[in-house]
Amino acid sequence: MAMGRKEHQTLTPLELEIMQVLWEHGAGTVAEVRPHLRADLAYTTVQTMLNVLWRKKKVKRVQEGRAFRYAPVVSRERAMGGALKDLVSRMFGGSSEALLMAMVDSRQIDAEDLARIAEKMKNRE
Repeated sequence: MAMGRKEHQTLTPLELEIMQVLWEHGAGTVAEVRPHLRADLAYTTVQTMLNVLWRKKKVKRVQEGRAFRYAPVVSRERAMGGALKDLVSRMFGGSSEALLMAMVDSRQIDAEDLARIAEKMKNRE
């Protein structure tokens, strides 16, 4: 089954956690990445997930002896932008305003936050 562009770009929670380790600690082997993950995952599980990220072109790998060293290809900012775009598209019909209103309604953002955002937007223009 061919993977569509959207699935290719979206990171699962575990893929994102592995990417966070690579962004924070730099390139690493399965054995180096594994201890930084919250769950005590099997070596083969982490290896499989790194290979999935490699196939998705989110990481590159270089052979070191019998192991591969994986390094992020995608920046944290680019991954965050893709995840936000996907969230807004799937949950809010593509409306950024609907996302902000949901954050206001659920008290995850307040008037002070919105004022700071408005100021930043004004300074960008």
